[in-house]
Amino acid sequence: MWDAETGAAVGQPLEGHNDWVLSVGYSPDGRHITSGASDGMIRIWDAGAGATVSRSLEGHITRVNSVAYSPDGRHIVSGSHDMTIRIWDAETGAAVGQPLKGHDGYVWSVAYSPDGRHLISGSGDKTIRMWGAESGDAVGKPLEGHTSDVRSVAYSPDGRYIASGSGDKAIRIWDAETGAAVGMPLKGHTSFVKCIAYSPDGQRISSGSLDNTIRIWDSETGDAIGTPLEGHTGGVRSVNCSPDGRHVVSASEDRTIRIWDAWCSWQAS
Repeated sequence: MWDAETGAAVGQPLEGHNDWVLSVGYSPDGRHITSGASDGMIRIWDAGAGATVSRSLEGHITRVNSVAYSPDGRHIVSGSHDMTIRIWDAETGAAVGQPLKGHDGYVWSVAYSPDGRHLISGSGDKTIRMWGAESGDAVGKPLEGHTSDVRSVAYSPDGRYIASGSGDKAIRIWDAETGAAVGMPLKGHTSFVKCIAYSPDGQRISSGSLDNTIRIWDSETGDAIGTPLEGHTGGVRSVNCSPDGRHVVSASEDRTIRIWDAWCSWQAS
């Protein structure tokens, strides 16, 4: 953990996984952290003490690529190389219902809708799927349009739209109600788009790519805002926005985390 203001490390590293940690996320109340790793395990940590708070969540048979808390903090969703999505009780660590099946490729990314009623997943089968969070049933037809793996998916803060980033170097925006594509693909990256995130007000989308850059986009027009954020010397694996929307944080294959002044980039547009 790191101090967002000073950049100093906070406490000791959280240790327990036996392989690469591929995804992390805070609970909505900030008290816990969940992590998914190549060892096929999901762990839950006390954000203050740094200790694990339950047994490992076991059920996936191979690497866990993505984890996320539900908006109410009661559940955790995970997506795996085993092509399934699982839902877990965040307090007990027990599996909830049966695995969600339907993808024909690795599940790279999962996310809850802001109201907690739906889940979305992005897969190596080039599609995005929507699911009922309570029932586990597929909702509508797969969203099709990408020509390579869908590596990242995210809901807009108001829940009206879904954004997806892909190995086809493009970002697409979808109507969350109808599943229809909205506008044209956002293009500018020169390699895989590995990660995307909406700003808290929903007006901007940040994307990170294996081209070592972060780009910021106007979510309504699809236009690029400012110039690419450059500084990493390896592919950008993860991006997120600060709660006040003034900063973007990125993590890279160059083994560094960087914080960027997003406000300056947005004002420059």
